[in-house]
Amino acid sequence: MKKAIIKSMVLGPVATNCILIKNSETKELLIVDPADQAGDISQAVTLLDGQPVGILLTHGHFDHIGAVDDLRDLYDIPVFACREEADVLVEPELKLAAAWKEACSTHADRLLDDGEKFTLAGFEIQMLHTPGHTHGSCCYYIPEEGILLSGDTLFAGSVGRMDFPTSSGRAMQASLQRLLCDLPEDTAVYPGHESTTTIGHEKRYNPFA
Repeated sequence: MKKAIIKSMVLGPVATNCILIKNSETKELLIVDPADQAGDISQAVTLLDGQPVGILLTHGHFDHIGAVDDLRDLYDIPVFACREEADVLVEPELKLAAAWKEACSTHADRLLDDGEKFTLAGFEIQMLHTPGHTHGSCCYYIPEEGILLSGDTLFAGSVGRMDFPTSSGRAMQASLQRLLCDLPEDTAVYPGHESTTTIGHEKRYNPFA
């Protein structure tokens, strides 16, 4: 039986999806890409009656990390990211902060390698390194729940932009094929922007597939 309770919040200057995933059995809760407005996120956590245990970052652009440090300090919880994204989390020109006049910089407490599995909030999670949007972009796959947290790699009917520092169109194509070929078609995809979708739908209708 599935135990994930999922709430998506649209936050920040470019309408980023911050996703909260609560384990209905333990009440432990994951915060994915806390874009901005830490107060609103903490209020949603309270309404969910959840206990945050970790923050998952899909990449380091400013619009996905704006509330990271406030929430890390508030809940005393670790931040996870792909090892290859460590520089983007820190350097303003890589995270696009200067262009948007958003001064934010952060770091991950735990850097993950491609394919690494870990248990958090009672879920077994696998980090998939999916470069393209940035060189350290990643997705988080929770097989028991049939969930993929795709960040800015895979969108409903599209993919993330590939014209930023550390972006690569060739890497994006390889990452997309990996997701669409390796994951079950009924996997629910929660992207960094816009609406949810499924792997099966994207295999059939995504023009980049």
